[in-house]
Amino acid sequence: MAANRLARETSPYLLQHAHNPVDWYPWGEEAFARARAEDKPILLSVGYSACHWCHVMERESFEDPEIAALMNRHFVSVKVDREERPDVDQIYMQAVQSMTGHGGWPMTCFLTPDARPFYGGTYFPPVDRHGLPGFPRLLQGLADAWATRRGEVLSSASQIGEALGQSERLRGAAQLLTADVLSGGFQQLSEQFDDANGGLGGEPKFPQPMIWDFVLRFWKRSKNPRARQMAHTTLTMMARGGMYDQVGGGFHRYSVDAQWLVPHFEKMLYDNAQLASLYLHAWLAFGDPDCRRVAEETLDYILREMTDPAGGFYSAQDADSEGHEGKFFVWTPEELREILGPADAEYASQYWGVDRGPNFEGKSILFVAGKPEAERIASIRGKLYAARERRVHPARDDKVLAGWNGLACRAFAEAGRALDRPDYVAAAVRNADFVLRDMRRDGRLLRSWKAGEAKLKGYLEDGALVAAALIDVYEATFDRRWLDEARALADETLRLFWDERLEGFYDTGVDHERLIVRPRNLFDNAVPCGSSVAIETLFRLASLTGESRYESTAREALRPMADLMTRYASGFGRYLGALDFHLGPVVEVALVAPTAGDGLRGLVAEVFGRYLPNRIVAGMAAGDARAAEGIPLLQKREAVGGRATAYVCRNYACELPVTDREALARQLDAL
Repeated sequence: MAANRLARETSPYLLQHAHNPVDWYPWGEEAFARARAEDKPILLSVGYSACHWCHVMERESFEDPEIAALMNRHFVSVKVDREERPDVDQIYMQAVQSMTGHGGWPMTCFLTPDARPFYGGTYFPPVDRHGLPGFPRLLQGLADAWATRRGEVLSSASQIGEALGQSERLRGAAQLLTADVLSGGFQQLSEQFDDANGGLGGEPKFPQPMIWDFVLRFWKRSKNPRARQMAHTTLTMMARGGMYDQVGGGFHRYSVDAQWLVPHFEKMLYDNAQLASLYLHAWLAFGDPDCRRVAEETLDYILREMTDPAGGFYSAQDADSEGHEGKFFVWTPEELREILGPADAEYASQYWGVDRGPNFEGKSILFVAGKPEAERIASIRGKLYAARERRVHPARDDKVLAGWNGLACRAFAEAGRALDRPDYVAAAVRNADFVLRDMRRDGRLLRSWKAGEAKLKGYLEDGALVAAALIDVYEATFDRRWLDEARALADETLRLFWDERLEGFYDTGVDHERLIVRPRNLFDNAVPCGSSVAIETLFRLASLTGESRYESTAREALRPMADLMTRYASGFGRYLGALDFHLGPVVEVALVAPTAGDGLRGLVAEVFGRYLPNRIVAGMAAGDARAAEGIPLLQKREAVGGRATAYVCRNYACELPVTDREALARQLDAL
């Protein structure tokens, strides 16, 4: 079949639709100009490459010549990858939710030629089914309405448009930014906690790493035993369930049940990056070796299967292979016996619950049912992985998104320092270098890269998440370049996205194309909200540089969130973490290496090997004035007696310098 316009795109999701009989357009002026010229409504279809129901709707409707002919006759059809265009997705998802009370992908929204939504939904079947109208019947009905009841359609569009415009401003909160906000948020999460299985609520269960990161912070601040129990139970149960890939490492998207057993099998970079960080923090907090193992297995999975030779990290792996969801990941007892031999197969069956009978479409999703002998299960896992590699792999979405790469880069930088893994630090440095070199044009960060081509102006989440990662790369290397780049990116983020009148951030820059509203997302979803990360990053930069404007802007943006953080804590995990940092106390550590060599290893291990979520670390070689410039913490610091030296401070007021690890440990313990 001849290719349509999507064949010229780089997004793997759009390319999947390049041979549909639908006359697809990518989002852009060409589509809207045609809609105006021919007086046709726009059919907007939004999805992403790892979305199972997006594939189903393509198979059932977009590949059907008769349905495609209806679409081509009555509409100008536009296909959008929500991961490339979160702005378009957010605006029209809000419209669909206001019309139907729910959202999801694929998202199907019908717009006037001037881009105002008038009708929408999510998945539509090819025939009437499950209370949903068949897609052809819906298309015909909307085409008739456009032709014969235009006034009603335009009236609906106006009402929805007005509602979208009202969400722009958030008034200042009555609550002050105090520790009471943290306590209130924790209390709300505690009430939703599933004591038996971990996580919040019943089914389905999402990993929600930002929430558990906040709960860990709250435990550190309050020593509340309930917080420790909630975090540890959740992390243990997630890692033992089928949502965690027991053979290859890394997490699937979410669990359809309350026990973390049966996942939606796609794997997303943003989940795995955040969960690797979370399990690392839990290892530092609790010393549980399983947390360290899961953090490393997850990062190793990203390096092995999700890393481009150029240094970027890919976006996702599909749930489906050979047309079946989960086929790549499930096992039968016969397969285990064939690969492992009878003795190891019996052990593996007991350990991973295969002996309890099939739990997914006649086969078994592996989950931890028994207690392992570490060495034996590791060698078994290796054999199963090698056998699984010979199967048909799920498709991979190999576009590189700046913000998601920021999440992964930060995870590698943190873990590299904390676990003394130079390979992880090297991956973080390589990624930071790649993003700044290959994903900027004229100094402007771009959103998406694939096969050498970068495009689309970056959003708030891109600038904020990359800047956040660069601070961690600086702390992992003490290479001044990364802190300077983080600062420059933060300044650019303020210029493009901060609105003084609004006292807040927009998601699109002042240089972005005009949409029907300028989007402003305030919730932490699966990916942290750009605003929450920008706030946290500005607080961290203020502590490192002493620049009060960073802190005052962050405080201004955070203050209106106080009520929401307490009332809807599950949607504000990263904000709560930022507030925890702001309330402090922040531990400031300056490390000075003697000019003759580094010699910092023992001091670095002490600082980074403990759970100090509210911490900044700066480092330099003695006498390096350039490294200390603009960092108050490093001013006039020396290597005492020609030895590696640590200065532990609060508000730049420091303890006596120490040169041995035990003395540094005593100072940090006292804090």
